[in-house]
Amino acid sequence: MPTTHEELQPELAQHIISRVGESGQPPEQGITHLNVGNNSYLAILDREYLARLKHNPRGSSFKLVQGYYGGGKTHFLYCVRDLAWKHGFLTALVNLSPRECPYDDPVKVYAAVAVNLTSPPMGEGVEPTRGLTDILRDLADDRMTAMGEERALHWITRTAARVSAESHSFRKAAASFMAAYLKGDEAREAALEPWLLGEPVPQSETRSLGVFEAIEPATGFKMLRSLSQVISGYGFPGIALLFDEVDRNLSLTSRKMLAVGDNLRQVVDLCGQARLPSTLFLYAVPPEFLRNVVPDYPALDQRLKSPVPLGERSPQAAVIDLEHLDLSPEELLNRIGERLLHIFETATGWRGDPDIQARNRKLLAQTLAEYTFEVSHRRLFVKTYVDFLYGQRNDGETQISARDAGGLIQGGYTLLESTADEEEFLDV
Repeated sequence: MPTTHEELQPELAQHIISRVGESGQPPEQGITHLNVGNNSYLAILDREYLARLKHNPRGSSFKLVQGYYGGGKTHFLYCVRDLAWKHGFLTALVNLSPRECPYDDPVKVYAAVAVNLTSPPMGEGVEPTRGLTDILRDLADDRMTAMGEERALHWITRTAARVSAESHSFRKAAASFMAAYLKGDEAREAALEPWLLGEPVPQSETRSLGVFEAIEPATGFKMLRSLSQVISGYGFPGIALLFDEVDRNLSLTSRKMLAVGDNLRQVVDLCGQARLPSTLFLYAVPPEFLRNVVPDYPALDQRLKSPVPLGERSPQAAVIDLEHLDLSPEELLNRIGERLLHIFETATGWRGDPDIQARNRKLLAQTLAEYTFEVSHRRLFVKTYVDFLYGQRNDGETQISARDAGGLIQGGYTLLESTADEEEFLDV
């Protein structure tokens, strides 16, 4: 993780300020420049899980991440993704919602993972490769560069086509896709690509290619497991599957919630088996999920129960509780503001007076920490503080009063209250 401010480039700083200031969403890259307060959790995942799971054919772990809406779940998953990238893992960060991608729909879950599968970026600020098929193309290119075309094709037919996978059709489709790409067989490549991405494809179009199974409700999670198995068999260090369950999924019908609970129970049971090799599986939910949903499904409840949440004394615990962080609420906000000020200055070229801005930041953090709101005070602080910094830059620096701070916080709260139900407004 970055430890010095000098590592931050202006273009990346502009991206961070744009994301957190406009919509409250975590930045696609550079999250570690903003992150504070959860480093103990990240250190445990880094040391006890990612390092151990790497290239481990029998290694997999499941963690349930809980936090209130706007309480840092999405932000935390972005941090874990960044850690996984540093270990060379492929990652898939999937936002689950009842309409777009409910976890009780195996086909939509598989398709979301296949489309969002991402390789580690070559450098900070460099766009990574996204999507299963483009990652397979990159792998084929790398093999051809290292071996030449003939030996690369030999690797595909003798190694890639023989990796252990639950679905013979998936193994066949992935290997045949890479071979078609290297040979320039565009017709075969075009026939296999939508199937690999989970799009509906008539079986009449894939049988002649040796792909006899369809990706459908009965096979969706089998294909997801096969994806993990194939990725491991191809020599990638591992895969991190990061699911972000938005709050309104709690309104699903009893039948669908039962399916969600059963699917999660199966994942927990599979962890540690060769059927999910080198896989870290995180599922983020609001606290209501553990209080009101999990107890209705004893098999899942028993698997998630632990006397204490994950920590240094209990690194094996299944639950990561984001309501218990490394810093007090006021110190957390102050440290976030300190990071934001540096990012803002790097992005805009403006330099604030350190003493004035330190006092302003402390007062805003103290004022907000004294309030109790229905939405996350962290997201409110981030959006309010970025807007405040633009005002300080454009209108001139001033030291604000406690009354000014209260007005700024109340104005930001009113804005967040009006947008809290928007689906795209993710937590920071």
